[in-house]
Amino acid sequence: MQGIGAPGGGGGGSEFYSDYLPRINQTLTEDEIKSDYTDGIVNGNILEFKLYINDLNSVLLQAVKYLSTRRIKGKPVPSNIILISLNERKAYLYKSEPYLSAIERVYTGGSSRENFGFQCGPPDMALDYSKPVDEERLISLLKMTDCTRIHLDENCIVGWANSYYSQFPSARKADFIGDNTGKVKIIGEIREPSKFKDYIHPYTGKTNKRFRYLMDRLNDDIQKKNLGAFYTPRLYADKSLELVRKAIERVPEGNDYIILDRCAGTGNLETGLTDEELSHTIVSTLEYYEYKVLFETLGDKVRHIIPPTEKEDTFNMGMVRGADALSKEYISNPILARYITDPKVSIILFENPPYAETTSIEHQKKKVGKISSSWKNSHVVQEMKKRVKGTACNDLGNAFIWSGFEYFLRQDTDSYVVYSPVKYWKSQHLINKKFIDGFAFNRKHFHTNIEACIMTALWSNEDDFVTDSIEIKAFDIKDNALVTERSLPIKRIHSQYSKLYYDKRVFDTDRNEGILVGYNGKVVGEEIKRTLQPIYNENVLGYMVIDGSGFDNPDLMSCLLIAGLYKGHGFYLRNDAYLEKLPMFAASRYITYNRGWTERARIMKSADGSSRFFKDSRTRKLRPFLLKCLLFTCLEPQNHMRTILGSDGRWYRNELCLDMTNGATVAVEALSLMEKNQAEEALVDQWEKVFKDATKTQGYNCFITYGLYQIKDELNTFHIDRETQTKIFDYPSLNGNIKTLSDMVKAYYNDEIVPVLFKYEFLK
Repeated sequence: MQGIGAPGGGGGGSEFYSDYLPRINQTLTEDEIKSDYTDGIVNGNILEFKLYINDLNSVLLQAVKYLSTRRIKGKPVPSNIILISLNERKAYLYKSEPYLSAIERVYTGGSSRENFGFQCGPPDMALDYSKPVDEERLISLLKMTDCTRIHLDENCIVGWANSYYSQFPSARKADFIGDNTGKVKIIGEIREPSKFKDYIHPYTGKTNKRFRYLMDRLNDDIQKKNLGAFYTPRLYADKSLELVRKAIERVPEGNDYIILDRCAGTGNLETGLTDEELSHTIVSTLEYYEYKVLFETLGDKVRHIIPPTEKEDTFNMGMVRGADALSKEYISNPILARYITDPKVSIILFENPPYAETTSIEHQKKKVGKISSSWKNSHVVQEMKKRVKGTACNDLGNAFIWSGFEYFLRQDTDSYVVYSPVKYWKSQHLINKKFIDGFAFNRKHFHTNIEACIMTALWSNEDDFVTDSIEIKAFDIKDNALVTERSLPIKRIHSQYSKLYYDKRVFDTDRNEGILVGYNGKVVGEEIKRTLQPIYNENVLGYMVIDGSGFDNPDLMSCLLIAGLYKGHGFYLRNDAYLEKLPMFAASRYITYNRGWTERARIMKSADGSSRFFKDSRTRKLRPFLLKCLLFTCLEPQNHMRTILGSDGRWYRNELCLDMTNGATVAVEALSLMEKNQAEEALVDQWEKVFKDATKTQGYNCFITYGLYQIKDELNTFHIDRETQTKIFDYPSLNGNIKTLSDMVKAYYNDEIVPVLFKYEFLK
């Protein structure tokens, strides 16, 4: 029950721990017992320090709030609450179980705030640990390891699921939430606690319906990624019904219609449908425990559920046999076939398809990308690959969208209401269909941590190869209400940087030697697998990578380095053409400085304006703008160029920076011809303040030509304060001037550079 975190701020705790930890457990350190912003969790005790305790009620409530947070996070709740008045050397013991109802509440705001009005009973024990006898009693308490068992509810079930899977990585969902209903009677941990028997009471709910809106979050992390099932917020689900009803209006007179959702989860997308609309609805879901909740919730309301009832063989390793929408079996399902083959039935697909890219960073880190890509072997994806080229086939959601049009929609009046990031239409050109209407929703509310744009679009099953721009209305959720944002244009992208802007020239003077570096700009070791052949040439300034159209993982998909990136995917920056390449680097930083949810996953990088850009660049019309990009590049922290001594014995000097200690750099020489405006003069002045402070640091080396990144990484040093667990910078003036420069660069970027990037469609 030890963790690492910041203390609660009682003060004086370090001396207490140095006195008593040797008597409790000599291997423990103070850092190890500080968890979740408490003053400490020691075995089965939570400690709260105050210099003086004048109000036991309020201090106890503060500790109760900390225990509430632990419960929600799926962490054991200590059985003892010990409040310590340091200057009086008094300790007050409260057992946590009598306060379980308070612990099982959800609190907002800081734990130390608004703690008045709480009523507690007398302490179970009051100790004066200045006296040896009471001191020994306190030490005995701190050795206790008991916990108070808590009740599971929707506020804490996800935390306990995460805790369970982290401790038992091979466990499946059935092992955690299995119940005694249905054909498969695997009784899960929450109903018959074994691993957590000392921490939780058995959950007595007969089914998992109470957790309906959390079922997607009760899988382990990788299974969440594999299934890609994200909850749809009720407010968004209800808003999208406007599109469903527009689709119903398109049904020809005299036709029946069905609303098909092949990935319904627990059915929250259908919650707002009327009884009449539900009577036309067909639902299915792949995950077994979601199917059981879906059956319980909508089974008697919808026209069909696939499969209609649970059979002995329905459970298939946690999945539902016959419900895999990407299988050949599903496409030929006789229930669906009777409608698809009937011209007097209109088909409306209404879906929030699973969104999973198993080439994602999360999968790579856990080395399960290949294992998690089994869906790529499905019938639908294999057929899709015959007709669709490129990275579109790496996205599980795209398989649903493509197969929806390919196998289920047949007539012009059929419709598809679908949730998905816009790239399937914008950059991947997966479909060319007629857009009728649509909304933009904030992905953050879909049980994710990412603020990004999700498009919910109503498509007609009519071909449209002409439309190049559509518009959707944006809606966020604040205070449990829809908030209307502005209308957002979505413009198609037809070309990428790598095709038209990358410098692919090969010089006779290029030598296949030199160094390779990592994302941090440092030379990589021999243990790193290299896929790029290094090149050395006097005309090489650095190496640039601007990968892909989108802004997922922007700091990994774009970088500027002194030498080749060990894994390639970029180009060498030559001294005769580097200026016209810098707008790509500038564009790659857009999301860093424009983090609004309406921008991420909607705005993308493109080379569609390359003809106009090259034309204006040749006439030197763009020279002032390119110099602005150069100044920005020199002051942008994602420029990871360093001056380093390579493993080949050569010095590699950073030429795209403003340090003139060892002579003017390429950047300084170019910028000397720039007619600087007031903002640009201010940027240079602020850089000089940063550099002056940098020269006063202990690590400064006058033989190195420094860029901002190297200063931040090597000279702007800090240490961690043991009491507060916060960073204390060794050179406050340097750190402050770097922060000021960062704010100035952001404003300059958005005012002076972004509009031109959009004009020439580097951003679109």
